[in-house]
Amino acid sequence: MANSRSAKKAVRKIARKTEVNKSRRTRMRTFVRSVEEAITAGDQKAAQEALVKAQPELMRAAQQRVLPKNTASRRLSRLSSRIKAMGA
Repeated sequence: MANSRSAKKAVRKIARKTEVNKSRRTRMRTFVRSVEEAITAGDQKAAQEALVKAQPELMRAAQQRVLPKNTASRRLSRLSSRIKAMGA
């Protein structure tokens, strides 16, 4: 348990930041899930539209340090390649 004033304040700050990041992560995952569901359903047009909506969410999460930038880029790349493979 934190003993000093600064340590107690740090605990409070971390708790606030955790809540904010949790909501950001949930929002990002929801958008990615919509793309995954469209791919699973086999609807390429809906998957492409969902990807267009998911891309700024992933990049915003990366910009706000919810996940690493390369991870966001990799996820986008893999989703788009899966969508492209549906048309082939």
